[in-house]
Amino acid sequence: MTVITADRIKASGKIKRLNCVNNGPTAPGVRQSPSSFEAYKAAEIPYARNHDASFFPGYGGEHTVDVHRIFRDFSADENDPKSYIFEPTDWYLGTTLAAGTKIFYRLGASIEHGYKFGTRVPRDYGKWARICEHIVRHYNEGWANGFSYGIEYWEIWNEPDCRNADGSNPCWQGTDGEFIELYVTAAKHLKSCFPDLKIGGPAFTGPWPSEFRNAFLDRIAADGVPFDFYSYHWYESHIESLKEAILTARRELDKRGLTGVETILNEWNYIRGWLGEDWTYSLRTERGLKGSSFIAAAMCASQALPLDMLMYYDARPCGMNGLFEAETYRPLKGYYPFAAFRDLKALGEWIPTDSGDPDVYSCAAEDCEGKSAAVMLTNYSDRGDAPGKEIEVKFAGFDGPCEAEVFLLDAEHDLAPVSVQRFSAGSESFSVLVRLGLYGTALVKVKAI
Repeated sequence: MTVITADRIKASGKIKRLNCVNNGPTAPGVRQSPSSFEAYKAAEIPYARNHDASFFPGYGGEHTVDVHRIFRDFSADENDPKSYIFEPTDWYLGTTLAAGTKIFYRLGASIEHGYKFGTRVPRDYGKWARICEHIVRHYNEGWANGFSYGIEYWEIWNEPDCRNADGSNPCWQGTDGEFIELYVTAAKHLKSCFPDLKIGGPAFTGPWPSEFRNAFLDRIAADGVPFDFYSYHWYESHIESLKEAILTARRELDKRGLTGVETILNEWNYIRGWLGEDWTYSLRTERGLKGSSFIAAAMCASQALPLDMLMYYDARPCGMNGLFEAETYRPLKGYYPFAAFRDLKALGEWIPTDSGDPDVYSCAAEDCEGKSAAVMLTNYSDRGDAPGKEIEVKFAGFDGPCEAEVFLLDAEHDLAPVSVQRFSAGSESFSVLVRLGLYGTALVKVKAI
């Protein structure tokens, strides 16, 4: 039997922002179509990155978020409010903020698999930086009939190192050196204008050393370029690979003296492969029970690692959205780990756990008074023949009397309550038995009574 112990004495730090996503909720359409807004709001998602928002008409479509979509004519005057189209992005960001979710703003362009326009090298790096400055001012300082949203995170670009199978780059049409110069120019300008904001990037496809990534980080470190956070992506099917990615990103920064830079993994999802049947299998998996277990396992594993924020791709209506059904926007299985992690984050204090079982991932939390606690756990393996598990969830340091309730996420349950147990005062610890089939997830909540 697998044993997971949540010991109050071992409480260590805070539950982190690991239940963030790319993109915001949908709103009702012109034909009174359904919306994901209420379920999205209920999940209490801390941050939404707005990359690829322009692909969804319900967010505002082709005029939304991207620098070249807001500022359509690069020859226009960047100081003139009439040169900007803000309205679609205004509406989209307002909807996201109304759901209680903060904005993580990606400056740059959505991925371009076909015709290349927004991912071309800007003709004037300084002017591009000044355009970005005015976008920041619109949303944070009220410029051009704008707002005072206080958006803190501003990311420069997305996946400049991306490569398709044919060698083409759907995200950056210039050289590595040209991108580094664009980042340096924009980061220095934005930081000089907004010293209190967090400026970073560049959302590399991964953290592992490469000639491009090394050159970028070396330049940042050597020249003291503003770099408040390092963002990167990870798509895989094995949680061990996730752990390696997180540790690698931190190691690559630390060895260059960039110890204070936040690390943000702001695109991730289950991917067995990007081509053919592997790609089809991945999309199906993301929208099913296995995908939900993968989400829970990734959140649990990341809590114990040097990562500051984890952002799932994608809550936008698309093939990689494992949270909401495409037609109805009803929650899919992948929505419920976000709901469970919401409850951990609300408790606040992290309790490290270790089952010793490579297929059982867990994360525990308690409130600051020790009156409530919870453990999220999942049985995940990429092997389809992995067994079910009997798991003893042991709570130590809770005096009682207590009530423990188990919520189950499996083929038949959507994080529904399945059992309640009561424990008397005076015992040093008590245990709750949880049976999880492969890809099952449970949330065990304890409260004083």
